[in-house]
Amino acid sequence: MTVGGSVDRADGLRPHGSLGTLEHDAFLYTDASTYRAGLVPFIREGLALGEPVLVAVPQPGLGLLRAALDDSELARVRTADMSVDGRNPGRIIGSVLTAFVAEHPGTRVRIIGEPIWAGRDAAEYPACAEHEALINVALADAPAFIRCPYDVTKLEKSVLVDATRTHPIMASDDDRWASPGYADPAAVAMLFDSPLPLSPPDADVMVVSSTTGTRSARRFVHEFGTAAGMTAERLGDLRLAVQELVINTLVHSGGQGLLSIWTTGGQVVCQIQDGGRISDPLVGRRPPAPPEVGHGLYIVHQVCDLVRIHRRSTGTTVRVHVDVR
Repeated sequence: MTVGGSVDRADGLRPHGSLGTLEHDAFLYTDASTYRAGLVPFIREGLALGEPVLVAVPQPGLGLLRAALDDSELARVRTADMSVDGRNPGRIIGSVLTAFVAEHPGTRVRIIGEPIWAGRDAAEYPACAEHEALINVALADAPAFIRCPYDVTKLEKSVLVDATRTHPIMASDDDRWASPGYADPAAVAMLFDSPLPLSPPDADVMVVSSTTGTRSARRFVHEFGTAAGMTAERLGDLRLAVQELVINTLVHSGGQGLLSIWTTGGQVVCQIQDGGRISDPLVGRRPPAPPEVGHGLYIVHQVCDLVRIHRRSTGTTVRVHVDVR
């Protein structure tokens, strides 16, 4: 079968250098040496093929890769600290991956993206795994080769099993093979849409309705955030996120919802529950076209440090985390 001008191999792997559509690898490594050995040649191969290259990984990996490249190579490689750009996993697809693809229309791009690393907060993991699955939906037709490193010595075995389900191709050292666990990405993403932990009994709560409106909600979270010691910048992010969530409730969810807010681990956590339904798993994860809905959730993803969405048969819960500082 011919795809993008090249012939697929019997094992399902596309020849390197073909334009084609998305290739998405989970790269398994054990230490700094295997990290460099598997990723530096990947970068150099892309450069040799004239492919724009983006490296978006956290430290210390970012430093390891930068140190392994010479000045001329570094000048041709875009780098980003994933612990910053991917602080909220829900904004990686829109602000990092598809943004890089869009910068280079008609050109195959090469990306190293590491959204899951040892030390990430456990509360962030479902959003990270959901992100990995949805890459295969959002960029399915994109001319992109994305390699996602996984540390097999530090990550839990369940995370590595999930990687086989969210990546069509596995890689290690110089080898690549079709993942035996890969499944329908939209269905896999739904597996991580699990019920959220209950809000604490001391959370502050207000009813959202057309009577209370966005102004009351902004004042409600502003007063709470101020008392929690939020900086002015983060307080502004919290107000903006809550305003967009309340507008969604008023416009798309029957006009009523429940807004809760509390603190935990240096963060202010705010959630809204309503009777609305979100059917598109990518809503908020990439910028929608002007006539489409979803602009509010896209803004929420941009200003929050974590966004979790739980879809229920009777409605939706959106929970956002904003660092106090």
